[in-house]
Amino acid sequence: MLGYDFDRQKPLDNYIVDFFCNELMLAIEIDGDTHNYKIERDIKRQKRLEASGIRFLRFTDEDVKENIEGVVMMIGEWVRRNGKPTPAPLPRGEK
Repeated sequence: MLGYDFDRQKPLDNYIVDFFCNELMLAIEIDGDTHNYKIERDIKRQKRLEASGIRFLRFTDEDVKENIEGVVMMIGEWVRRNGKPTPAPLPRGEK
């Protein structure tokens, strides 16, 4: 996305995040129904990873299924605000 690579099911510390971009230090989590029963564990896990500089975006499984365009737009907005600017290509010289 926007020139950044995201790894799926990325191991970090003793955890696995759904998607991770190392360059942005951004984890994206998709929370399904099972997360409703693990809220305290998820909070502890996120705080531990945030302590190492990782930032999180969270979406519900329902958001992804019913509004993927909105999810992608929100991720793109986050990346544009928080990512490193992509340098413009150098002009091509004449041959």
